[in-house]
Amino acid sequence: MPRFSSTLVSACVWALGLLLLTSLGAQAAINRIAWGGKGGKGVDLYVLTNAGGMEVRISNYGGIITSIRVPDRDGKMTNVTQGFDNLAAYVSPGYKGRYGAIIGRFANRIKDNRFQLGGITYRIGRGEGYTAAADSSHVPYDERVWTAEARDGAEPSLILKLDDRNGTMGFPGTVKVTATYTLTSQNVLRLSFRAVTDKQTPISLTNHAYFNLAGDDSGPVLDQLLTVNADAITPGDASNTPTGEIRKVEGTAFDFRQPTPIGKNIHASDPLIQRAGGFDQNYALNGPAGTLRLAARLEDPKSGRVMEEWTTLPGLQVYTANYPPPLVGEVKGYRPHGAVALEAQGFPNAPNIPDFPSTMLMPNQTWLHTIEFRFSVK
Repeated sequence: MPRFSSTLVSACVWALGLLLLTSLGAQAAINRIAWGGKGGKGVDLYVLTNAGGMEVRISNYGGIITSIRVPDRDGKMTNVTQGFDNLAAYVSPGYKGRYGAIIGRFANRIKDNRFQLGGITYRIGRGEGYTAAADSSHVPYDERVWTAEARDGAEPSLILKLDDRNGTMGFPGTVKVTATYTLTSQNVLRLSFRAVTDKQTPISLTNHAYFNLAGDDSGPVLDQLLTVNADAITPGDASNTPTGEIRKVEGTAFDFRQPTPIGKNIHASDPLIQRAGGFDQNYALNGPAGTLRLAARLEDPKSGRVMEEWTTLPGLQVYTANYPPPLVGEVKGYRPHGAVALEAQGFPNAPNIPDFPSTMLMPNQTWLHTIEFRFSVK
């Protein structure tokens, strides 16, 4: 039998690895599927796939992430974010929850839907008489059709753009928003935001994905382990709107600084938890805003799936899907506490609380923030 030198064996292994990587890399792509229409505009579904087989589906309607398929420790691919298979589900009259959508112009609550700028009081809402059919610009970002550009390659991207006119839902200034979703070769889904304005305005954008690492319809997430990189929360009033208080989590049911089962304190006696029926709080993330840092880590011990969320934003809303889902969700088998939303954001009610990190965007500035969902297996 011929003998092979270690150099030759190494060369063969390297060549085989290169061939494998090349063939796998060719699988990375972005494909478009016609998905219907809304308000006279075409709606599409974009399928992003990387070389490892991870798949993400995103619509230009609301920037909605409809599914994220990642492997478990045995290589089994499963959708780990809650969503629906057709556009009709997202535009049905009974739909609520904003599953997987981009939220804007201001994510989360502003006290009494009003704030002041330059001595002027602005009241925000959908506007009198406006409907999606009459004028689709006067509805939130998650109910609008964004213009889309697909970029193929080893790390495919979907670039979504929206012009948000002055006065939309009562907000001042025309804001031009770009949201870029990129699926990397390392199983990272990156969402990069860019926004500019012609007038001072508050802005806070996020994505409202609901995660269940065991599978989107697999039941409660109470045994999944959550870690949040925050020493404090911003507790709210009876409407769950932050008052300006910064409260330490040490010694409370809100302490997730170490991996903790989501269900451990979900029925605790704390009034904030009792009022919300579970967790629904903004966490003040550790580290300076504007730097990309760990916000949260979610782990499913049974499947081995792990997701780390990294962001440049100052806050993180932890919401444990406390209320019954819409009918379209019930059809899919979704239930209360069947997922957890981890929404990187500016602090809620920041336009009314000077001590909170500013969410104001000026005409000479560019709003740049990033959210990354990093998937792996333990």
